[in-house]
Amino acid sequence: MIENTCKHLQTLANQCIFDDMSTVAKNFRIDSELNAQATTLLEGLGLSMSQAVSIFLRQVVLHRGLPFKIEYPEYPKELMEAIEEAKRLEADPKTKRYTDMKKMWADLDK
Repeated sequence: MIENTCKHLQTLANQCIFDDMSTVAKNFRIDSELNAQATTLLEGLGLSMSQAVSIFLRQVVLHRGLPFKIEYPEYPKELMEAIEEAKRLEADPKTKRYTDMKKMWADLDK
């Protein structure tokens, strides 16, 4: 499935369907690490960053909005409970505090 999608995207790029129209230059800023990761991934698909942005914008127009849902990820109930417990412990002045990691680990090992 992924291989077929990659081949299809490469075919579209090779047919220059993105170059058949007049273009405008746009500048935008993204995190350098995100840029590196996305560039590597897109190159593996045979796409440039410009082509990927064009595909995204075409989907925005076709969907008349973002082509995916924007939402918080759902975390396991146990993780959310642990986070809430950590917040309660941090706020409780009776919670034992440590400045020495060796003492903390010794207490945890008991």
